[in-house]
Amino acid sequence: MGDHQQSRSVRSIPWISGIFERGIENVETVLRELKKVLREDQIREQEPLSRHTTFRVGGPADLFLTPDSTQISDVMQILKAHQVSATVIGKGSNLLVGDKGIRGAVIEFGKQIAQIHVEGSKIMAEAGAALAAVAQQAYKAGLADMEFAAGIPGSVGGALVMNAGAYGGEMKDIVESVKVLSKDGKIMELSNEQMDFSYRHSCVTEQEYLVLSAVLKLQQEEPEKILARMEQLREQRVSKQPLEYPSAGSTFKRPEGYFAGKLIMDAGLADYTIGGAAVSKKHCGFVINKGGATAADILALIKRVQQVVKEQSGVELEPEVKLIGEF
Repeated sequence: MGDHQQSRSVRSIPWISGIFERGIENVETVLRELKKVLREDQIREQEPLSRHTTFRVGGPADLFLTPDSTQISDVMQILKAHQVSATVIGKGSNLLVGDKGIRGAVIEFGKQIAQIHVEGSKIMAEAGAALAAVAQQAYKAGLADMEFAAGIPGSVGGALVMNAGAYGGEMKDIVESVKVLSKDGKIMELSNEQMDFSYRHSCVTEQEYLVLSAVLKLQQEEPEKILARMEQLREQRVSKQPLEYPSAGSTFKRPEGYFAGKLIMDAGLADYTIGGAAVSKKHCGFVINKGGATAADILALIKRVQQVVKEQSGVELEPEVKLIGEF
């Protein structure tokens, strides 16, 4: 990844309403407005984002906000009115946040926006709901086709943004509709087709939408059969993935006609280490935090892997993990 590409990737912020690459100029005024909408325990200043990413790295957010679904629209309007950048995260499972953190406000869609409702063969899930929790609810209700998501350590919102998938299943296979907040403050309902799903892609980032919830359409099946498939996939994950270390899951997208992990292994990069970051010996498609890694370590390792694989095989690996914040 050249310098120009790196700069562009670092700025490619998911789930954003109004992009402003600067800090908060009138922080006291912004805080005063936010406190009219949020409780004090929903607002933190200089919150380390290492506490909120699965890589366990990342510098501070100027403001860290945890609104519920009734507050989010007002919060976004306040931030936009004061030209404060708004970066929305879920479980932080597909992110590499820079060591200098994120300027502006980070909004966490977590347990405050995580309701799950089952009705017949459909599930309504809010954006902050954990995929694993939704998959469990589906199993208990005798609803199949979501087994692939049971081990993905992310939220519904993040999964929709990137059309997350595993073991042959993708979000596009089960989504009926998605409720979003547009950048001009309108709540819209998008069909599966309107989401423009493709491999690790949806229309959300380009359109600067904020995912609020989704309706998933599943198939009725005996819970015992669903559970058996979930257990089989869980065993595959435990045996093949380095779950004992912090990571962001698969670090690279699958190149057409290849497997990223095999290309990296064939390039002799298994256990290649920079600082506290390493290529996993267990699965070379994972960059892991072996202890004390910085975001700079991880980014340097990603770039090194890209360089060596390109030299050895001619294949350009594209990161699946999203780079955000200041490096």
